[in-house]
Amino acid sequence: MCTALSWKGKEHLFGRTLDLNRSCGEEILLIPQGFPLCFRHKETVLHHYAMVGMGIRRDGFPLLFEATNEKGLSIAGLNFPGNAVYHPMKNGADNITPFEFIPWVLGQCADCDEAEQLLARINLLEEHFSDSLPLSPLHWLISDPNRSITAEPGGQGLSLYTNPLGILTNNPPFPQQMTHLSLFLGLSPQPAENRFSPRMELEPLSHGMGAMGLPGDLSSPSRFVRAAFVAENLREDEESVSCFFRVMSAVEQQKGCARMGESWEYTVYTSCCDAKKGVFYYTTYQNRQITALDLKAERIDDATLKHFPLIRQEQIHRQNEKI
Repeated sequence: MCTALSWKGKEHLFGRTLDLNRSCGEEILLIPQGFPLCFRHKETVLHHYAMVGMGIRRDGFPLLFEATNEKGLSIAGLNFPGNAVYHPMKNGADNITPFEFIPWVLGQCADCDEAEQLLARINLLEEHFSDSLPLSPLHWLISDPNRSITAEPGGQGLSLYTNPLGILTNNPPFPQQMTHLSLFLGLSPQPAENRFSPRMELEPLSHGMGAMGLPGDLSSPSRFVRAAFVAENLREDEESVSCFFRVMSAVEQQKGCARMGESWEYTVYTSCCDAKKGVFYYTTYQNRQITALDLKAERIDDATLKHFPLIRQEQIHRQNEKI
């Protein structure tokens, strides 16, 4: 399971955690403007917005988990089991497979308004990438510097919802996640007050009791609430990138705490992209040090797909090495 976040502090940042029971061999993928985007049932697009994100390469096609384009529009796809519904071919629609969704939108759209217009014509196909790579049930967080929307495929097609929080986890569907937030209206970063009874002198036992009831488990609804509470209340007294990773640390999963079959689910990586500065940041489960890839050092106007392996081994800055 995963958590995606669009967060605007001093800069607009977008990223996610990828929570699985294994690495998929993901890399940072830079798709320049001239790289041919070969869609299954649409004409090949030879010129488009450049984009960068995390994903894997299969048969020359970039399978993106999340990405940001040169205009600052970002998308992350998250697991949506039991709820995502895909369809057969439909005349008069843009027939796009779910694994083509991110490059289809980011290649053409500069903001959420343009994305909404494009997605009004989309029909998401029930078509596997290959026998070894079957379809994943997905929904998507789409964000620009000004707003976010959630896209969820269902029996009647793709539903788009305004997402005022810029947060997405997994199940249940987004409207139910927002309704669930109503159970936590009493949460506050302020010190707890005695509302139990005016006849008793009850005092807080410690700091932080205003947030009593904030869920601490690893389920999707709980991570949604926890990410929303931390993102809404975090004070930006340091660099925005550090603040972003602090929010995401509240929803990270540690190996051994959530069983998944014969293995354990954990946060394989956390990503963060600052589209304005052109920098892609990430950490991995093994490497907690933030690593940055400066996209301005790369050409975005050529036709070659570029890929950068993740630094996974532990990196420790030693302040006073013994000589």
